[in-house]
Amino acid sequence: METIYPSIVTVVALIVYFLITINVGRARFKYNVVAPATSGDPNFERALRGQQNTLEQIIFFLPLLWLFCFYVNPIWGSAIGGLWIIGRIIYALGYYQAAEKRTIGFAISSLSTLALLVGSLFGMTMVFIQ
Repeated sequence: METIYPSIVTVVALIVYFLITINVGRARFKYNVVAPATSGDPNFERALRGQQNTLEQIIFFLPLLWLFCFYVNPIWGSAIGGLWIIGRIIYALGYYQAAEKRTIGFAISSLSTLALLVGSLFGMTMVFIQ
């Protein structure tokens, strides 16, 4: 039953990614950047880069979330995963305004991922030693 927590975090992370992706479509329309163009208005480019960076990070985040939850603790892993989601939201909202405003969100999500990585390695090592 404890797997419900990382399952919820996974679904919420994917919903956040989906909403960030929708914002790229909205920005494409708002700033008249016709597909397949990926440059034009700087506001559109920031929305696109925010979406691309989140995609890059979610590929790293999701396996670590599940490894941490399996080898360490699903409640703690889910809490750290929740921080990652908050960080990505702050990152996207900041990036929409100006590139330099993405730093805090990037730091929160990066530190969360690092915690999941270190915890997963520790947990797997402990299982291996035993």
